[in-house]
Amino acid sequence: MNLAKISWSNLTDKPLSSFLSGLLMTLGIAIISLLLLLNKQLQDQFSRNIRGIDMVIGAKGSPLQLILSSIYQIDSPVGNIPLAEAERLTRNPMIKTAIPLAMGDSYKSFRIVGTNKKYLDHFGASVAQGQLFTNDLDVVIGTRVAAATGLKVGDSFASQHGLDANGEEHGDKKYKVVGTLAPSNSVCDQLILTNVSSIWAVHNHDSANGEGHHDDEATTAGGATADDLAEHHVGEDAHEDEHGPEAGPEITSMLVKFRNPMGMMLKRGIDNNSKLQAALPAIEVNRLFDLLGVGVQTLRGLALAIIIVAGISVFVSLYNSLKERRYEMALMLSMGATRAQLFGMLLLEGLVLALIGFVAGLAMSRLGLWLLSQFVEGNYHYSFSDASILPDEWWLLAVAVGIGLVAAALPAIGVYRMNISRTLTEE
Repeated sequence: MNLAKISWSNLTDKPLSSFLSGLLMTLGIAIISLLLLLNKQLQDQFSRNIRGIDMVIGAKGSPLQLILSSIYQIDSPVGNIPLAEAERLTRNPMIKTAIPLAMGDSYKSFRIVGTNKKYLDHFGASVAQGQLFTNDLDVVIGTRVAAATGLKVGDSFASQHGLDANGEEHGDKKYKVVGTLAPSNSVCDQLILTNVSSIWAVHNHDSANGEGHHDDEATTAGGATADDLAEHHVGEDAHEDEHGPEAGPEITSMLVKFRNPMGMMLKRGIDNNSKLQAALPAIEVNRLFDLLGVGVQTLRGLALAIIIVAGISVFVSLYNSLKERRYEMALMLSMGATRAQLFGMLLLEGLVLALIGFVAGLAMSRLGLWLLSQFVEGNYHYSFSDASILPDEWWLLAVAVGIGLVAAALPAIGVYRMNISRTLTEE
């Protein structure tokens, strides 16, 4: 007796009922699978880009916004800060490195970031073609920028004010692409990088008064050790003490790395005793995931409820099927089939529905991930491209199979209580 063939025939004999049970199982599996995929990829993206950045110094405002804009490049900058003030704060011996960032312009929605070589080194980015920026208005572009815009070494372009494609164009000063970056699987892939003085030059800062040269010093100091910073600004400190701080060039933020964990104590002093704020990425990102976690847990609970409803649907379907097929099963028993075989046949039907729901749910979750990735990549230039099966999804398979088998076993027990002669007589 081919139980698998009979089980499949029983399922196809009632296509609407089988489809509903399979669809509910598919939806529940797909939602949970998609949440697992998104959580894994978000964690990977956030953890990878935050690694080695202990603190961000920027304008007062939302600390989370400061983190998102300065590290992940997915929010608007809080504001600008005086470069001299930022450098003064980062000369503390507990600070190992401080990397300056100057932002505010873009090209075809890709952000232009003024910084120094230490920024690329931090994210493990390297030049694949051409060279690193050395002069004002030289840029290197990330691999996604090159792919989306068609820019290549030697091309020139005018930036747009703001971080979207609708900003006013700075047509009088054009950037020149001098290099393209190799893929680093970091935020650098989606950025146009230049030196800080290029940002000032485009925004009509006068390089002739020494500010352009000051940027070379600033970016070197910003990427150097705190001791080097202190050495570089001894004369400047004396000048400030005598005459007070002078208005000067501005940057958007500083990415700071501590010499040791004690550097966290600097945050309170910066927040309370300066016009700037310090944000700790680890704390803010954990807070963000805590907020997201509430919604994720709610959706996961909803998906689990859908899977349970799918199990109930399987139970009702097989229970009704058993009632309708009592004569058929009694006849099979009278012809030599065992009750264990019929019990196994019904279990097999529940198992088939669970497996179909699992496979279809995985396929649907990958489709959802691809659609979401298209949206995120178009708006934020991040990609969720890893569609490999996660270890947690095998547990999801176990849950689906377990629910399918239990839902099928409950009505299948009726096989053992069936009176063959009475059933055949009644029919």
